[in-house]
Amino acid sequence: MKRKNFPLRIDPELYKALEKWADDEIRSVNAQIEIILKEAVKRAGRSKKEE
Repeated sequence: MKRKNFPLRIDPELYKALEKWADDEIRSVNAQIEIILKEAVKRAGRSKKEE
C-alpha cells in the first residue's frame, strides 16, 4: 500500500502527549497518529474495510 504524505501542523503540547504515548507503545509518533485515526474512522463507521 502506498502512503500519502502531507504536512501536519499540531499544537506542541499535543505533540508531546502523542510522543509519550507512542514511546509507551514502542512506536513512532507517525505510526501512533495513524493507529488513532484508523480507530476513529472505524468507530465512526467510515471504514470501507474492517481491519
